[in-house]
Amino acid sequence: MADGVAAEATVLAAHQGLYDAIEAGDLDLMRSLWLPGEATVCVPFGGEPVRGTAAVLRAWAVIMANTGYIQFILTDVAVSRSADGGGTAVVSCTENVLSEASPAADSFIGGRAVASSVLVRTAGGWRFWTHHSSPVGTSEDDDR
Repeated sequence: MADGVAAEATVLAAHQGLYDAIEAGDLDLMRSLWLPGEATVCVPFGGEPVRGTAAVLRAWAVIMANTGYIQFILTDVAVSRSADGGGTAVVSCTENVLSEASPAADSFIGGRAVASSVLVRTAGGWRFWTHHSSPVGTSEDDDR
C-alpha cells in the first residue's frame, strides 16, 4: 500500500510539473517532462492535436512566449493506474485558469477546462505520453 501511495505522489509531482513549467515559462522543465519520440500527443487548451515531442515542445514554446501572467488552480485531481501497478498512469483534473487579459490592461480573465494526461514510468521518472485539455463552457456560453 505504501508503494502505491509513493507512486501516486510521484505521478502527481510530474503532473504538477506541467503546470509549473507553463506558469514559469520554463521550456527546459517542459522538455524534461515529455517522453521522447513521435508517439507523444498534446491537445493544448482549445487547440488542435500536436504529435511528436519536437512539435509538442515547439507548440508549448509558442504558447509560453505569448502568455503573460497565468496561474492554474487544479481541482478534482484523480490518478488511475492499472491493478497490477504497471508503468502507466492516467491523471484527470479540472484546470481553473486565471490569466492576464492583455499586457496593456490591468485586468484578468478566467477559464476552466478538463484535462487528462497519460504518463509513463521511465528510468528517469514519470513522463507525459499524452495531455489533452478541453475548455468547459459556462452558463453564459449556453445563453448565447
